[in-house]
Amino acid sequence: MRDRGLLSVATLLLLALAALSPGGALAASEEAYVTLLYGDQFVLGARVLGKSLRDTGTTKDLVALVSDGVSTYAQDLLSADGWKVQKISLLTNPNPKSSRPKRFWGVYTKLKIFSLTQYKKVVYLDADTIVVKSIEDLFKCGKFCANLKHSERLNSGVLVVEPSEALFKDMMDKVAVLPSYTGGDQGFLNSYYADFPNAHLFDPSIREEEVQSKPEPETQRLTTLYNADVGLYMLANKWMVEEKELRIIHYTLGPLKPWDWYTAWLIKPVEVWQEIRNRVEASLPGTGGGKSPHDQHIVFILFLLPFFVLIPIYYRTLIQAMRDLSGQGTLCVFGKRLYHQYKSGTILPVYSSVATSSSSSSHPNQMVRWFELFTDRENGSIPPLFGHITSVAWIVSLGTSLGVAFMLIPLQVTPGTGLLLMYELTFTSFFLLFNGYLRLVHRWGSAVGNRAGHDDPSGKGHQRYILNSDAIAILYWIIMALLAIFAPLWPILLGVSSLFAKLGMMVAGGVVLAVFMDHATVYLAKLAFIKGKKNSDLSRS
Repeated sequence: MRDRGLLSVATLLLLALAALSPGGALAASEEAYVTLLYGDQFVLGARVLGKSLRDTGTTKDLVALVSDGVSTYAQDLLSADGWKVQKISLLTNPNPKSSRPKRFWGVYTKLKIFSLTQYKKVVYLDADTIVVKSIEDLFKCGKFCANLKHSERLNSGVLVVEPSEALFKDMMDKVAVLPSYTGGDQGFLNSYYADFPNAHLFDPSIREEEVQSKPEPETQRLTTLYNADVGLYMLANKWMVEEKELRIIHYTLGPLKPWDWYTAWLIKPVEVWQEIRNRVEASLPGTGGGKSPHDQHIVFILFLLPFFVLIPIYYRTLIQAMRDLSGQGTLCVFGKRLYHQYKSGTILPVYSSVATSSSSSSHPNQMVRWFELFTDRENGSIPPLFGHITSVAWIVSLGTSLGVAFMLIPLQVTPGTGLLLMYELTFTSFFLLFNGYLRLVHRWGSAVGNRAGHDDPSGKGHQRYILNSDAIAILYWIIMALLAIFAPLWPILLGVSSLFAKLGMMVAGGVVLAVFMDHATVYLAKLAFIKGKKNSDLSRS
């Protein structure tokens, strides 16, 4: 009995040692799905890929090969998601820097999947792929399988590999010899498997008995179903095959990755990726839905930041403007004035007249009337090139605001969160920057008024002209904000899915926005200039 127990323990130890991989990871199955990560920016992609695989009901190992660029927290998160994390060292790209993209510095590391001999066969998937239907039949494919693109070159984003130490060693011997048209692993594999375009097409419908009865093919080609290229989808605005038959979607649009929040607003197939992301479980606290606790803290701060910046500075102006807007006739006057502006091409800011003569000072409930102030004489007081200077100011302010927003918003937040923060931060930054320019213009007008030293335009009594333009200015800001919201969104609201049509409509909306912004900002700047000039007149009177 004792001998039988010792024999059982010894057997278990031998099985464990046999299953132990060279990298120290325990292989629970003979086949595995493998992905590769060079840094934390790929972790969300791997999490969504893993979720898509688990949703198909697979029981195969999920192996994540990670380099030193992947943080310990990210490795723990992947492990909690069910990935078997295996640390690897990077393979140096033998191609000179001048002949390859900078991002390809470590891509030859992908060749290490050929050394995973603890598995009989592995299916490699790039972190920017998702599985939408079971791909278990890929393990019936030959020793090396890949999808052939329209250029008659294989794509290394989805590979079926039968690991072999001898094969891996042979590849390492030829890495520095064989050319790579991409400067990376894909070009090398095309050179290594030079005859791959002549390989037979993999047929997943073949029965297992028939597969076992024939010698295993050295190479086989995968159909588009196993590597559906989003780049090709965007060219035709449809898949080249039946969408319901797709197995793997590959997001191949260069830097436009599905985990970047703004791609969902441009590329329709990203919706599928985002749906899977939303179903990712919280394997660690705060990570449900593919979220990052660190990013969530940043989002919270960025969301509140504009309120803490703007409200203490402008709350008095805002309250007064709301009172002005609530007055009867303000919107009607504004609408009529806009009509006259566009019809005549002139700038007509609104002022209120407050009479201080003896005939009116005894009436406490005097009416404040609106009328047009800019005469030819006043327009003549505007400095030369004033409009051009203002146009440059708003363009620089807008460009700076967009750049600041893009830099501050974490790339991997959800599309809705990213868009909300983009609008919020851009509006806030633009308002602060351009309002700073308006303050400078106001001082400029005041300086001009002080130098001019002329009298009030009215010689009757002691009438004073006081600028009452806060309400009108806010209306301009509101219209600019509404146009800024709808200019990029209107093709999406209309259901346009074609990338080129969507971009064309966005550009058209941007042109309309730019035309109005140029008109509105020049108008606001002239208001500020005249206000500064009039205030200097009032201070002397």
